[in-house]
Amino acid sequence: MQPQQNVDLSNCDREPIHLIGSVQPFGFLLAVDRETWHITHASENVGDWLGIEAPELFGQRLNEIFTPGAVDLIRGQLQSAIMGDTVARIFAVTVTAEGLNCDVAVHLTGSTIIVECEKCVEEREVNAGASVRSMVAKLQQAGDLRNFFRVAAREMRALTKFDRVMVYRFDQDQSGEVIAEAVRPGLESYLGLHYPASDIPKQARALYERNWLRIIPDIGVAPSPILSKPGLDEPLDLSMSILRSVSPIHIEYLQNMGVSASMSVSILREGKLWGLFACHHYSGHPIPFARRTVAELFGQMFSMMVENRERDQEAAYEAHAQQLHQKLITAMATEDARFDGVLAHIDDIADLLACDGVGIKIDGRRALHGSTPDGIQFDKLVAYLTRTGVDQVYASDEIASEVPSGSAYIDRAAGMLVVPLSRPVRDYMVFFRREAVRSVQWAGDPNKPVASGPLGDRLTPRKSFNLWKETVNGHSKPWRPVELRIAEALRVSLLEVILQLSAATEHERERAKERQDLLISELNHRVRNILALIQGVISQSRGSADNIADFTKVVGGRIHALALAHDQITADNWGPASFRKLVTSEAAAYVADKADRVILTGPEVMLQPKAFTTVALVIHELVTNSAKYGALSDSHGSVHVETEFNGQGELIIRWAERGGPPVKEPTSRGFGSTLIERSIVYDLRGQAKVVYDPKGLRASFVVPADYVAESAAPVSPDVPDEEAQSDADVELPKSILIVEDSYIIALEAENLMRDLGVKSVAVACSLKDAYAKVEDREPGFVFLDVNLGEETSFALAERLLKKGVPCAFVTGYGEQIDYPPELAEVPSMLKPFTAEGLTDLLRRARTSGGAAAS
Repeated sequence: MQPQQNVDLSNCDREPIHLIGSVQPFGFLLAVDRETWHITHASENVGDWLGIEAPELFGQRLNEIFTPGAVDLIRGQLQSAIMGDTVARIFAVTVTAEGLNCDVAVHLTGSTIIVECEKCVEEREVNAGASVRSMVAKLQQAGDLRNFFRVAAREMRALTKFDRVMVYRFDQDQSGEVIAEAVRPGLESYLGLHYPASDIPKQARALYERNWLRIIPDIGVAPSPILSKPGLDEPLDLSMSILRSVSPIHIEYLQNMGVSASMSVSILREGKLWGLFACHHYSGHPIPFARRTVAELFGQMFSMMVENRERDQEAAYEAHAQQLHQKLITAMATEDARFDGVLAHIDDIADLLACDGVGIKIDGRRALHGSTPDGIQFDKLVAYLTRTGVDQVYASDEIASEVPSGSAYIDRAAGMLVVPLSRPVRDYMVFFRREAVRSVQWAGDPNKPVASGPLGDRLTPRKSFNLWKETVNGHSKPWRPVELRIAEALRVSLLEVILQLSAATEHERERAKERQDLLISELNHRVRNILALIQGVISQSRGSADNIADFTKVVGGRIHALALAHDQITADNWGPASFRKLVTSEAAAYVADKADRVILTGPEVMLQPKAFTTVALVIHELVTNSAKYGALSDSHGSVHVETEFNGQGELIIRWAERGGPPVKEPTSRGFGSTLIERSIVYDLRGQAKVVYDPKGLRASFVVPADYVAESAAPVSPDVPDEEAQSDADVELPKSILIVEDSYIIALEAENLMRDLGVKSVAVACSLKDAYAKVEDREPGFVFLDVNLGEETSFALAERLLKKGVPCAFVTGYGEQIDYPPELAEVPSMLKPFTAEGLTDLLRRARTSGGAAAS
């Protein structure tokens, strides 16, 4: 005798229950060779049914044992039995000449036909179609899912008359929960109890997916072994068998629960085991084949209804998720709003994914909501995710087993769903769930003692529940597939927005850099021209003065005149400037002897400063290009410049060259070509089109109406009448502070003020230096350079006004400076410093009340 083997639940996974080699004796089994129809196997109890012992059957054909009518019926059902895991049913068949009336089940396993017969019990009240229609109708009226499951349990019990019918639902980890129950009065309820995955072995789950119904009418009846024809040692595959006997471990399990009979009907979704109807009876309880067939059909209908309901729920859930996605995308429409946009909808996101907390890390900013690790712990988690390269949606119901130090916050976060939000990955949204045992609802008294069975008390329901609790210690509720799909959709949506924002930002950076490069190039070009002009002025002025003082005055005046001319070309005191004057000035400067060949037609147009600077650069490039390569490069060509307004008030400028040398389109775009084709489009949101016609270059430009005026405004004097007074009329302050970060410019201003008669002139090169000088000795007036490196002087101006110290701004940026509203009345002037400009600024400051706070 072999020593007894220790049996526990882990043994179940290794038990070949489909090759168990015996049947339950409420029927008998015959196996027939599909080719010869010779009987190859028979259950030992066949003699009790047919009066012929199993060994005597081997080698005989089935039609020698069964009636011809029974064999014909079995042959007819084989076609349907061929289709996969199908069991054909034949009710009320007379199988022997002696009149044995049986219900027969037929299926195929390989090349063998399995025929199972059990006693036919006729039930007039059982009509499969009518019964199932009635049961389904009640389900359709059940309302919500909770009542839907409860009605299903009640209907199954009414049909089968079991003491207890439970509806099990399996989680992703294959643990089960009783979600509905119909039970005989006086029995304890199991509703809400959880059972570990190990209670149903893997191979049993596989059989439940193949065979819809499993019946055990009486666990106390000994099984009948299956005998085989000599030489056939391979055991029969009983996967689809109705009579297949029961594993001793499962028998013990049922005994420990006090159950004598059971039936299971599978609930499948998309071919996978979703749950079970688990039926228990506390005494023997045979169920006729026809009634079991109704139960199986009801299980199949119920499965489809569950699938449809869950699909509807998931569709509604995903539609709600899509609405939230759209809100998030809208909220994150700008790069600056990425973090705040997500944060604004954090409650909605948490509800959507049924989580207990959310952690966000975007652009280095962090936010925690609900039950989460603390800030330091979350930062470590994000660092771990980044280091391990988590770049897809990732779910875990046990953080502690995967993340270092994850056990430190298991009381707040046991599971996580990770949604990466950037590429390369550095930003994350992490959803957290608490430990699952903390949210389990107990049914009945969980501390009630239970009796142990021969295999130990862990197989009883209450201990089984305790085992579930131990199994999921440190685990959260698993993340459902639909939640993973929602998280993936969320990741894709947010990542798409973020990538679009990043691309747009990068594009803007590239455009800004391109524009900056263009402007720097033009600035360098213009500075070199200005320096050349200044050099010429100095050279030509040598003979115009007899001493150094006169020479300085003459040269200074001419250079100042050049500066004023430059200001008028680019800004014209930052007011509207003449387009006609712009064209004629450029023509006179670069094609002086051919300026009369530049022909202008159309209304006089005044351009606003922003448009003027952009159009000036375009006209400059067109004129110089024409002088070098186009119509103005020889003695015959001409340029026609036409202006007109369209119906929207936009200015249309047309440039057409005629009579010059043949034109060829350049093979590459230089600075000039780029400027012509892009600057009006980019800076003004206008339009530009250049045509390299062999007969002459043609170009057209559209300047939006906001930047143009049809006729020139009256020219205002550069200096108001009161400003035409002599310098002697200006009351000079006793002390002046000049705040300027350029030493040479500050020195020039200081000398100018001293020459005007100011006795005390101080210079500060920074805000810190200026504050110190103001606190040390309050000046009578302060000149403020607006931009001091990375600082502005606005804060200092506000302090001066509060102290009653008059001040004025000096800048090289003109109206590009965005002055705070409280400083809008402070006078200002454009550089360079001149005696006249500084005197005028002092006069305006005094006239306006000193620009000081009242």
